[in-house]
Amino acid sequence: MSLPDLGQARVLVAGGSRGIGLAIAAAFARHGARLGLCARGHEGLQRARETLQANGAHIHVHACDLADAAQIEAWVEAAATALGGIDIVVNNASGFGNGNDDASWQAGFDVDLMAAVRTNRFALPHLRRSAAPVILNISSINGRVPTPRAAAYSTAKAALDYYTVTLATELARERIRVNAIAPGSIEFPGGLWDQRRASDPALYERIRERIPFGGFGDADDVAAAAVFLCSPAARWITGQVLAVDGGQSLPA
Repeated sequence: MSLPDLGQARVLVAGGSRGIGLAIAAAFARHGARLGLCARGHEGLQRARETLQANGAHIHVHACDLADAAQIEAWVEAAATALGGIDIVVNNASGFGNGNDDASWQAGFDVDLMAAVRTNRFALPHLRRSAAPVILNISSINGRVPTPRAAAYSTAKAALDYYTVTLATELARERIRVNAIAPGSIEFPGGLWDQRRASDPALYERIRERIPFGGFGDADDVAAAAVFLCSPAARWITGQVLAVDGGQSLPA
């Protein structure tokens, strides 16, 4: 199925400078969207800007610590001004709280959950003026199938899934669609599984062999699902958490 043109939709991507976030931004740009990206690192944002602009994208970038509510508000307002409004919000940031110490739990709460809550809250006045408003949260299959190696991360993603459905219910009468994508193990340059292939090849192979499709997904697999869920083709879909995982979360 060829996806519809997004007709200059104004799209915010939190955590959009690399990996899945950058792939999502690039996919939206290919379908005609205008972009407002944020991430913590200036250098990564500039590289993302150069890459996307080279392909003809209209893009606004803004450095932002997504654990800081004031910085999120500043980014949302700056992006809305630069783009002339907001139609779509994609929350892709993660604190990757893989430990069991307080810092890991706090990172999961602040970045995986509250960054999405705050971004959506600040964006809602703009979304309410859009003809086709959509919120998309990027979760993880770990929110459904917890791993003992990442209790904080799994718990935060489970909370994000529940928040997605709750917000969808709250906003349904306003026809603001809210969904989530739960990626499985996704490999991209510089990402977790790219690093693990070198640092812990035994774990890498063990996880790869457990995926029914026979390997890791890539960032473009998630990006394609994101564009679909935010496009008019999915106009009757809300309150869903879509696994993009090659069958990884299926019962053994």
